[in-house]
Amino acid sequence: MDRREWLHRMGIMAGAAALPGTGAAVTAARTAAAEPEGTRPAAITLPEYEPKSMLHVHETHVDRARFPLIDIHTHISVAAKAENGVELVPERKYLGTPQELLAVMERKNIRAMVNLTGGYDKGLLETVTKYDSAFPGRFYTFTEPSYSRFKEPNYPSLQGQAIEQAHRDGARGLKILKTLGLYLRENITSGTLVKIDDPRFDPMWDTCGQLGMPVAIHISDPAAFFTSTDRFNERYEELNNHPDWSFYGHDFPSNAELIEARNRMIARHPRTHFIVLHVGNFSENLQNVAENLDRFPNMTVDIAARIGELGRQPRTSRKFFDKYQDRILFGTDGTPHGDEFPQQVFNDKLYEIYYRFLETDDEYFDYAPAKVPPQGRWRIYGIQLPETILRKVYYENAARELKITV
Repeated sequence: MDRREWLHRMGIMAGAAALPGTGAAVTAARTAAAEPEGTRPAAITLPEYEPKSMLHVHETHVDRARFPLIDIHTHISVAAKAENGVELVPERKYLGTPQELLAVMERKNIRAMVNLTGGYDKGLLETVTKYDSAFPGRFYTFTEPSYSRFKEPNYPSLQGQAIEQAHRDGARGLKILKTLGLYLRENITSGTLVKIDDPRFDPMWDTCGQLGMPVAIHISDPAAFFTSTDRFNERYEELNNHPDWSFYGHDFPSNAELIEARNRMIARHPRTHFIVLHVGNFSENLQNVAENLDRFPNMTVDIAARIGELGRQPRTSRKFFDKYQDRILFGTDGTPHGDEFPQQVFNDKLYEIYYRFLETDDEYFDYAPAKVPPQGRWRIYGIQLPETILRKVYYENAARELKITV
């Protein structure tokens, strides 16, 4: 502080000392007067704070996965036009060429990538042609609902037929973004929110079951996104940077209501297999996820973009992997050139962190390739899975879902 500010503070404290019961103020004034100028640290903002750990712990660099793997959860393409969280056209934008993706895949021992957001109609067919057909066994594409037709009176049957056509066009499954439950409305982008268990989608779920197409479903976000963005929110920094990610208030359902609606829908369709993404959309509560896995034999989960949660509860996570080793799939949420979201950017460093979490017992390391932890200010611990479980999580479980010969 400069001399003028120092004199001002001394004047305030001296005035306080003249009042009854202000002995503490006198002590503070004497302490401040005795403190050499320039020894107090300069104030910084939270985004500027980049603490470096003083721990001396073992660091393992895992360059390649121990076994070839399938990344069940990536986004190679996205809709060319969307509004209020709803895709409106079948045309796609491509985020990475096959050649640049294959280069990373070869370095990191990735046998195949599953592009969940492959679109529908001509967009899906173009995506399958560009990746799956051109490089057999390396890329698999999922289709998506055609929400732009939602207001048509015969939409339920049309959507069921669209799944049949997508299957003929090469789609290996169906992807449900959190559009259903949090964005899709009765007038598509306006009006009342449409619930996850809305019966108008029953023909779609049934068709997937009949065709053996798994449904990869994302219905919610981290629990903190459904609470107030205040000083008690452990993801305050993330939500402050992305305020549109918050689903607190307005007419949004709670996280619990979304999960309940999803569960009602899964219960109605026991012949359809659901890959409930992001550790069942409740990685903060593995007990809840376990209860749902026990309840629904047609449910599996992936770990995409949630090792930040799994890795800060390593003992609980290890028990979870042990018990459900046949029902957990490897996924990253990898998005080529998504550098603004380091917890899911498709690059070498992201995969190395996942491998380190799964294969080592390293302590207190970053869960994303970023200077500041992007989801919350904590670090993670490895769970060192045995080879038998690693093989299942890396490849075998996904191969079973996709009907790939191991």
